Amino acid sequence: MRPIPILTALLTVAVLFMLVFQRETVRDFIGVEGPAAEADEAAETTTDEDAAVSVIAQRSNARQIDSAVVLRGETEATRQVNLMSETSGRVIAAPVAKGTQVDEGDVLCELDPGTREVSLKQAQAQLAEARKNLDAAERLSEDGFASETRVLSARSAFEAAQAAVEQARSALDDLEITAPFGGVVEDDTAEIGQLLQPGALCATIVQLDPLVLVGYVPEMDVSRVELGAQVGARLTTGQQLMGEVTFIGRAADPVTRTFRVEAEVANPDLAIRDGQTVEMYIAAAGRAAHLVPQSALTLNNAGDLGVRVVGEGDVARFMPVELVRDSTQGVYVAGLPDEVAIIVVGQDYVTDGVAIAPSYREPGT
Repeated sequence: MRPIPILTALLTVAVLFMLVFQRETVRDFIGVEGPAAEADEAAETTTDEDAAVSVIAQRSNARQIDSAVVLRGETEATRQVNLMSETSGRVIAAPVAKGTQVDEGDVLCELDPGTREVSLKQAQAQLAEARKNLDAAERLSEDGFASETRVLSARSAFEAAQAAVEQARSALDDLEITAPFGGVVEDDTAEIGQLLQPGALCATIVQLDPLVLVGYVPEMDVSRVELGAQVGARLTTGQQLMGEVTFIGRAADPVTRTFRVEAEVANPDLAIRDGQTVEMYIAAAGRAAHLVPQSALTLNNAGDLGVRVVGEGDVARFMPVELVRDSTQGVYVAGLPDEVAIIVVGQDYVTDGVAIAPSYREPGT
């Protein structure tokens, strides 16, 4: 058996093995770079580009918008008073029906005078007598026939008689209970024949024109509300009102930490009642804000509401924002620079400092 063909076959097999299965080793041995090395170099050069996260951003400029403080409240009568009797007596006039509109000075309850008119006449007679006695004492004192003490005593009796007359007249005036201001009678007045004692209720009267709107503003917004600010309001019925702020509370409610705000509106036809629910829009100074899609809002790890923006060097940055108001196109937010690029797609896949590859779109697209 010839050894040369066998050695040739073994050498051929070894060469084929090295070329097929160990070709990278052979290339390294002879100093030739292959496709794999070239691919590794290409991968190294594109690593930085592939690491950046693709996002879509929207350039935004701050704009001045009208701002309003929105409150929920209720309507309230300007004035409401319970008219009480100051003396005792039976009602001798027919009652005034509830819902009746009355003017200032109208009689709501009239009581039986009894003997009060007689008491007034008696007091007037005593006053006339005391006046004569005082005049006589003064004349005698001038002539030297009466002492100064007698004159002082006569003057004291005269002044006491004057007081008795005034008291008797006041007792007669108390028999008529009148409206202290124009308004509407809320309940039927006391019935004829009813005996009223001091402190007994005659009637309740409310003033509904002008009307007061009452709301409670949170402490973070109270500095934005000013006296005289215009107020737009809407009732649950859809009726709209206009007025102005007339009062801002200085002391916060100890439970809700809110401040009472009152606005005055006209109600000439008395169509609006006391205690109706109302939504108030109080005009406040405009402020700079950005209009962003609501979907662009996100939270950071601390739970703060904000947006992610394109920072310097194309890295993601989180910026907290304050919601100003909603709109059909999105939400207005404050707290951002005047010019900013807001990430609107992909913001939930990046965090602060992550490299990004932003592409920009026009607002509203």
